[in-house]
Amino acid sequence: MEMIKNGYMIEHGANLRRANLDGTNLRRANLYEANLRDANLKGANLYGANLYRANLRDANLKGANLIGANLNGANLRDANLRDADLIRANFIGANLIGANLNGANLRDANLLGIKIDDGQGNVYECQEDGWHILESK
Repeated sequence: MEMIKNGYMIEHGANLRRANLDGTNLRRANLYEANLRDANLKGANLYGANLYRANLRDANLKGANLIGANLNGANLRDANLRDADLIRANFIGANLIGANLNGANLRDANLLGIKIDDGQGNVYECQEDGWHILESK
């Protein structure tokens, strides 16, 4: 189901690069494979949204509600997720290298297969048996 928010078409595969969706209600939106690179989603309600394989590189998601969102395979490289609510969100295979997760609530989130760094050049992947280093400085 398509919808228009702040003048932007919200749909599967939408090109929302640099879109200003600050505080927008995108509850259960279907943004499967959408391009949200550099988008401003600060404080947005993305409860239960489908962001499967979405490009959220450099996106601002500070304080966003992503409870139960599907972020499987999403590119969140260098995204700002500070203070975001990520309870029960699915991140299977997502790229979180360089992402700011300070203050984010990741309770019951599925992090299997995510890639994340430690800010010192080391990249890790979450696997079923724990964290594994992929690249070392």
